[in-house]
Amino acid sequence: MGSHHRHDSQDTVAASGAALPAPATRAGQDGLAALLARPERAVIALDFDGTLAPIVPDPDQARAHPEAVPTLAALAPKVASVAVVTGRPPGVAVHHGGFAGVPGLEHLVVLGHYGAERWDAATGTVTAPPEHPGVAAVRAELPGVLDRSGAGEGTWIEEKGRSLAVHTRRAADPRAAFEQLREPLAALAAEHGLIVEPGRMVLELRPPGMDKGVALLDHVRALHEDSGVSAVLYAGDDLGDLPAFAALDRLRADGVPGLTVCSGSTEVTELSQRADLVVDGPAGVVALLRSLADRIR
Repeated sequence: MGSHHRHDSQDTVAASGAALPAPATRAGQDGLAALLARPERAVIALDFDGTLAPIVPDPDQARAHPEAVPTLAALAPKVASVAVVTGRPPGVAVHHGGFAGVPGLEHLVVLGHYGAERWDAATGTVTAPPEHPGVAAVRAELPGVLDRSGAGEGTWIEEKGRSLAVHTRRAADPRAAFEQLREPLAALAAEHGLIVEPGRMVLELRPPGMDKGVALLDHVRALHEDSGVSAVLYAGDDLGDLPAFAALDRLRADGVPGLTVCSGSTEVTELSQRADLVVDGPAGVVALLRSLADRIR
């Protein structure tokens, strides 16, 4: 983050019984200060898998950290917006997160499929455009490509509606299978006008122009035009969250302070190198959000 000046990230800011970790960059410190100064105009945006929910071998078994929902319910009424930004279909994230019908989360939004679909707690409905035609073509061809790749047992396809993800975490050698599939999946995606997004032992084939940065910018700018936004916090854990970090850089350039948070892991280091603040996985994210909720009156 080029111009950011780093400081000791072990410092904490304590007030009203809540201890907040201090961001390691000046820009992050400014973002946190702006959030605390005008919380009613702040946006809290969060990835789901690896950030609110621990990573598990089977994504269908992923569930939000047990303290995530009560913590969000305590924080959400004090800020302008809480948004979950995820590559999953929004209905799946809502179900796995337990977000529906929770007092305090009446205005939660889930920007699913990288913002292509949106679920609003206020209405309980999902809004979505038509599916990209390349997804159907890839859906039909992907099993054959995997068979021919020789990636081995344990590699499997996750159907995500507007995209498809190939997971290697269950393979005998997850990293080798991941690397072996990069080239054939990139060729398949390109043939049908899609792109490949690498992640934590997963390669996702999806339409271009869908990413968490676009989703976050669209959401924040809509709120900014309506009533103004004082600050934006974004927390993520994987390579797919880098566009959201870049979006915060753009917002900062436009005069909106921001704080980037990495839900730390040993699998992905690129995000922690870019983050203003690194916490210890979903438990650390929840603890940070709880500290914010306690601090804001």
